[in-house]
Amino acid sequence: MSKIAQQNSAPGISVIHTQAPAGGLQQVPQLVPAGPGGGGKAVAPSKQSKKSSPMDRNSDEYRQRRERNNMAVKKSRLKSKQKAQDTLQRVNQLKEENERLEAKIKLLTKELSVLKDLFLEHAHNLADNVPPPSTENTTSDNAGQ
Repeated sequence: MSKIAQQNSAPGISVIHTQAPAGGLQQVPQLVPAGPGGGGKAVAPSKQSKKSSPMDRNSDEYRQRRERNNMAVKKSRLKSKQKAQDTLQRVNQLKEENERLEAKIKLLTKELSVLKDLFLEHAHNLADNVPPPSTENTTSDNAGQ
């Protein structure tokens, strides 16, 4: 059997090294979380240094960072508010256009109905005025030739 040893290479991560048995294949080390709260996420080195050395709230650098952050937040909120206003304006335009189109549909439907009734009435009148075809005219025409 192989021996297993754990070493802490970074906070929150353990590396397991195994020793291969004599004459056997060598195994690849595996990374596993060190503790139950490891979660598998590594922290960026720049953020580790910030957490380890808290900034002095009275320093110029801290005030500059806060000011930049506040400006970025304000800009983001304004952008979000503008986008919401644009969306609301577009929704209102589309509602108005939809109402106009629905009114036009109603008008065209009424017009179609009137024209259809006129056409049917005209077709019915034509059918009433046409005399039925008679068989006498056909035979007399053929006999005279």
